[in-house]
Amino acid sequence: MNILLLGSGGREHAIAWKLAQSSLCSRLFIAPGNAGTALCGTNVSLSPLDFPALRQFVLSEDIRLVVVGPEEPLVRGIWDFFHQDTALSHVRLIGPSLEGARLEGSKAYAKIFMQENNIPTAAYREFSAGERADGIEYLRNHALPIVLKADGLAAGKGVIIANTHAEAIAEFEAMLSGKFGSAGETIVVEEFLQGIEFSVFVLTDGHDFLLLPEAKDYKRIGERDTGLNTGGMGAVSPVPFADDTLMKKVLEKIIRPTINGIQQRNITYQGFIFFGLIVVNGEPFVIEYNCRLGDPETEVVIPRIQDDLLSLLLSVHDGTLSTQRITPDTRTAATVMLVSGGYPEDYQKGKVIRGLDAVADSLVFYAGVKPSGDELLTDGGRVLAITSFADSIPEATAISNRHAELIHFDGKYFRRDIGLDLY
Repeated sequence: MNILLLGSGGREHAIAWKLAQSSLCSRLFIAPGNAGTALCGTNVSLSPLDFPALRQFVLSEDIRLVVVGPEEPLVRGIWDFFHQDTALSHVRLIGPSLEGARLEGSKAYAKIFMQENNIPTAAYREFSAGERADGIEYLRNHALPIVLKADGLAAGKGVIIANTHAEAIAEFEAMLSGKFGSAGETIVVEEFLQGIEFSVFVLTDGHDFLLLPEAKDYKRIGERDTGLNTGGMGAVSPVPFADDTLMKKVLEKIIRPTINGIQQRNITYQGFIFFGLIVVNGEPFVIEYNCRLGDPETEVVIPRIQDDLLSLLLSVHDGTLSTQRITPDTRTAATVMLVSGGYPEDYQKGKVIRGLDAVADSLVFYAGVKPSGDELLTDGGRVLAITSFADSIPEATAISNRHAELIHFDGKYFRRDIGLDLY
């Protein structure tokens, strides 16, 4: 079977690495891919958002399965584009319909969905530009800290936690004035929940679902969770506090009601659901939905799956998902992300990467890396993800940290405390 994977980050390298291992995979193409995905298949210079060009490529290369890595093609309706074209009726696509992708594409939509299905989440109000005065008055009387979220996609930067009323009002006005472009035309104001976060993932056909290994990621740039938010500085899986008692609550109060809500709204959903959760006094609450796998969580979750990923994905469309099982590796996986100096703000690209040959007994997934002749160059804020296995979090993170020291590029930075809060 010929497969097309969309995306170009560390998540896509991890997915490509796993798909390429399947005996069912004939040819694997990645659009646009990176230097790491090129080790697993064939990169093609196509944008995941150029649907007509993707259509032409799918037909010319007899692609039978399209796996969508990032969120934007899904939120822009790639599933609907493929579904409505009779020439593509034989192509299976992993991802939700446009309506299903609104769970990630619109924070307000997701909140309404959770309310309708009695799914625990933070209390909230939403405001548009025409409700500016009401929003400011609401913020003046809101308990601190205050969470403000741009309704739409904002490249992972659309969440602000304000510690004063003045800061909240200033951010509110900046968002309505275009700080995040059209993503901030509506703003969701949430109560702040104090607890510990982790991520849960399912693969679903809209009726049945498979639970993937859970993970905990680390967003802040600085150690001990300080500084600016990033796309993710590392992750671990499994999560020690996600015991049977907590996971039973997650299943009964969050996952099953979500699947039931999808059915009640007649949403076509054939792909992954990411549940960003926070545990408050032993109870799980939903912070956000994503309509795809997270990054860098994918770099610990996918390596822990011992089953044939391609077979699992095909079962989503074959009506056999309920017969499948996921067997996770019992060891701990820990990912440490190497980033460019200055990230998540201004940083330089094009720095020569050296020392990859010295890394042994760990997986290295390329995030922002491009080839240049015989050399590899940095090509993003997040550059490399080093994933290591061991019997415990301290052992796994120590291996990843040790290997991170062996890799060099100008301005390299990584957190040495990934998973430290869990032991």
